[in-house]
Amino acid sequence: MRLLHTMLRVGDLQRSVDFYTNVLGMTLLRTSENPEYKYSLAFLGYGSNPEHAELELTYNHGVTRYEMGTAYGHIAIGVPDAYAACDRIRAAGGNVTREPGPVKGGSTVIAFVTDPDGYKIELIQRAEGEAGKGLR
Repeated sequence: MRLLHTMLRVGDLQRSVDFYTNVLGMTLLRTSENPEYKYSLAFLGYGSNPEHAELELTYNHGVTRYEMGTAYGHIAIGVPDAYAACDRIRAAGGNVTREPGPVKGGSTVIAFVTDPDGYKIELIQRAEGEAGKGLR
């Protein structure tokens, strides 16, 4: 078994695609329109299946907002330098909600950003080889 994708429901598909491509540096891999069932999909990532897990954005036509609830935590992305990544995210109009620094009780450097729908994304600083093809 392996992780294929994570799905997030979004209130504005183009706004979210713009954020994940322009701010977080993902690539739009494919889209799917399903007018009969009133939803649209966009798959994004730093690579595609089967080598990389993808992010599926689902827009249910006519729904512009979702409640986050208390169960959702965050998506994590490996980065070689969390400080530089946050600078690039801010410069691209992204919202850094936790500045880079060591995680409480540890030494791993993390930061958090929030996407346009309020989903949290954790940036975890890793050595260049460990970060993979994440945000650079």
